[in-house]
Amino acid sequence: MASTTGSRKHVAECHGVKVPDSPMITPERAERINAARYEGQEIAGALEVIRAGDRVLEMGAGIGLVGAIAALNGKPEKVLSFEANPGLIQHINALYRLNDLQDRIEVRNEVLISAPNPPEHMAFHIRNSYLGSSLIDTDKRATTRVEVPTARYDEVHRDFAPTVLLMDIEGGELEFLRHASLEGIRAIVIEFHPAAYGKEGMRECKSVLERAGFAKVPELCTRQVWTCTFDPALRPPVPDMGWSCARQTLENAVVVPPAETGFVQPAGILDRSGSYVGSGALWRNGRALTVAPALPEGELPLREGTWLWGGVLWAHFGHFLVESTARLWALDALESEIDGILYVPKRPKTGDEVKPFQTDFLKMMGCDLPLVSVATPERVERLIVPGQGFGLGTMITGTPAFRAAMAGRFGRDVAPDGPEKLYVSRSGLPSGRGNLIGEAELEAHLVEQGYTIYHPEKHDLRSQVATYKAARKIIAAEGSALHLLAMVADPAAQVAIVVRRPSGATRNLEQHLKSFAGITPLTVTQLTRSWKPRGAAKPRLWMGELDMPALQASLAEGGFVSAGGSPWAELNPETVQQKLGDRFEEVA
Repeated sequence: MASTTGSRKHVAECHGVKVPDSPMITPERAERINAARYEGQEIAGALEVIRAGDRVLEMGAGIGLVGAIAALNGKPEKVLSFEANPGLIQHINALYRLNDLQDRIEVRNEVLISAPNPPEHMAFHIRNSYLGSSLIDTDKRATTRVEVPTARYDEVHRDFAPTVLLMDIEGGELEFLRHASLEGIRAIVIEFHPAAYGKEGMRECKSVLERAGFAKVPELCTRQVWTCTFDPALRPPVPDMGWSCARQTLENAVVVPPAETGFVQPAGILDRSGSYVGSGALWRNGRALTVAPALPEGELPLREGTWLWGGVLWAHFGHFLVESTARLWALDALESEIDGILYVPKRPKTGDEVKPFQTDFLKMMGCDLPLVSVATPERVERLIVPGQGFGLGTMITGTPAFRAAMAGRFGRDVAPDGPEKLYVSRSGLPSGRGNLIGEAELEAHLVEQGYTIYHPEKHDLRSQVATYKAARKIIAAEGSALHLLAMVADPAAQVAIVVRRPSGATRNLEQHLKSFAGITPLTVTQLTRSWKPRGAAKPRLWMGELDMPALQASLAEGGFVSAGGSPWAELNPETVQQKLGDRFEEVA
């Protein structure tokens, strides 16, 4: 039965907001509203995150109830709502007037578009029930098409400056999130609609939010409704600002190594209260490879003293160079003495093992302190946590502090010692490790051109640095050795990269050389075929079959080999197949 307040009638009420009668309010819906079950997850999330003074942007006002509850109870400075369905606007405004909220909340009959160059109008598909009306039409239910004016999100974001975003736009969220800047927004309540874009689309929505630094509030989240809040430490590092350039000191921190092998692992740092320290995570290509671990149970052993957090200790040479060294820039910024550098192992089975090349690297940074791999959870009396100053993807250019530390510290006492013309080979590595097919033939041609064939895995780190410092003309099979070269190469050196596989790793190597040594390498991609081990195989294990005549021409054009001389013969396909046997298959 309808209730009356003065002359203003309402048929339902939720969190103090009265809902007037309208065609949308069926008896069943009124019952759900009274029981706080209508949009209950979204409302609970909004009430949790909205604070006094917030500026709330609501996309998809529906009947106006969620925004009105936010405006009444959260005490925001302003709520700006957008609703595409023109048939709802008068009823939304009636709800606002009934609750005297006109000064705090406004609704616009527009579609808010984040993509560049939006059209002036967009088609909106209205169902008989307002629920599920959407920009996305389907064949499942009859709809009525209307044209709705659009508004530019970038202008609303600039002028309104929202701090909280409420979004329920029936599948439009995927396209919106692909283009929207979330700068300045500290909390989001969003409903996902996998029926509109599938599970992959929902995963993409969640990935966009996570990469923007938003973490869900677990007790307020389900698979299809998230309440999430912004944490700067959860945002991927960038080379020129933010937590990658900062450091913090923790008292009585907890260091948790990974318990299981995996690409993404729960591991890292908890503060003394058990909260996750996001700035201690390892990021790659915008994705966190270490995520919040559970607080270990029981009493933990205490490591006394002051220690520097190093992150994840990789046994793989290339990943060690790019990811395990990323926090050593802080050696230039220490305000007090430290007792050593703490890591957690990438693979739990390696435990506390530290390889000689890892300690050699630290010594060549001018640091003789212990490098410790923490195999079991422990508390640390005092832990200095620098930001991740280097890494794969966006971080391959390094922060200014990391580049300065490398230039000022690494290998300073190592004199150049080696040939001027160098070929950095992979032919000595085991078969199936991403080799070049035809590398032996290439090496023979390069020896004729005066190059020394160099197998870095046969030399210690110090010898490698001396050799790379001395070289002036370097051809290298694409691989980890080029990361070390980038750290020490003479800016006057010429470098050519012989690509062995289709991979984004090549771009990382190019950027590393350019950012650290000022060298723009010649990248030579001259492959006739690519091969991989039979069955499922990671691209890093693929092998490239060299197109020898084209490779000779590219190197000659780049000034790395003479333009004259005998032509390099093509590889014989039958011989290649015989050498590979039946263990490899051609990549289509």
